[in-house]
Amino acid sequence: MGGLKKPDASSLFNLVARRGGARKEPAVSPRFQALDLLATLVAVVDHQGKVLYANAVLEDALGMSRRSITGANLQDCFTEPVLLDNALQGARDNEFAALRYDAHLRRLNHDSLPVHVVVAQNENAGEVVVEMLPQEQQTRQEREARLLDQAQANKELIRNLAHEIKNPLGGIRGAAQLLQMELQAKELIEYTQVIIHEADRLQSLVDRLLAPHRRPHVVGDVNIHEVCERVRSLILAEFPRGLKVVRDYDTSIPEFRGDREQLIQAVLNITHNAAQALAERIEAGDARITLRTRVGRQLTFGKQRYRLALELHVIDNGPGVPDSIKDRIFFPLVSGRDGGSGLGLTLAQTFVQQHHGLIECESVPGETDFKILIPLP
Repeated sequence: MGGLKKPDASSLFNLVARRGGARKEPAVSPRFQALDLLATLVAVVDHQGKVLYANAVLEDALGMSRRSITGANLQDCFTEPVLLDNALQGARDNEFAALRYDAHLRRLNHDSLPVHVVVAQNENAGEVVVEMLPQEQQTRQEREARLLDQAQANKELIRNLAHEIKNPLGGIRGAAQLLQMELQAKELIEYTQVIIHEADRLQSLVDRLLAPHRRPHVVGDVNIHEVCERVRSLILAEFPRGLKVVRDYDTSIPEFRGDREQLIQAVLNITHNAAQALAERIEAGDARITLRTRVGRQLTFGKQRYRLALELHVIDNGPGVPDSIKDRIFFPLVSGRDGGSGLGLTLAQTFVQQHHGLIECESVPGETDFKILIPLP
């Protein structure tokens, strides 16, 4: 129980009402139409639960038209109608300003949808706003918040660790070189060469760790399909047989401001990982990676809401991400492949976040979907 956070259905509804939408017109639809701007499921009901208005998202979720919902009892749309009955009783008795509880929404020809319900009294007497937030959406927002926190912690860890390694590494390499100059025995020189070679390998790793923080952010107009085509040509050049890279583009996606080279590297890292995970299917000749672009509307990620956003999917038909590392795949030095550095996805996430975006992953055996989200103008 508690006050509502950020602009919600009730506050938006009342704002439009105060501006006179209902008073100037005999119909109340102008007030209600504002609720179609929300991405959550919203109904306006009377104190008995009779639906006065249902927004477009609720229509889609229930699989019913607005006309058929209007006039029905909203309680009938829940698997446990008594919970809403009790909430409406509390609204009638002015027991609360806003009440929250969890419930399951019935859907036509679908399984029930778990939702977090917010019941709020409206300023207009006899009206109650019922807002339903799908719990999968709430879980997704919590997961995104964890990803952002992890990425920030990873960034600081990488930067500090790389600098701590870099300083003594130069001393080790220099000392090995000096020692090699003093040695006469060939077998002893081989040992110093091993030290120098391994020091160089570690130096290369440190340079890769620091690369995103050193390289300036070069901003220009980016066509995401040019990025995809560049990545596609690079992947097919490395894996010319047994792998099909499918284009599934929405060509209406506008250009946006960004660092083209960083985005190429981010998409390439993800796609290259996918190709390597498809080794067995490449041998069988049925490996497939799909590059899919779409426009998402009214999306919330990175703790902000965006009217339009790019959704770039890199989908493969491989074995899936191992369960043991699913929650840690964006951590540095975590790899599901023998010999992998575990830096590809970490750097990809860093590059995308520099564009105010986020990378998500959904994986089951037979399909792994990495989704890049970037705000569009």
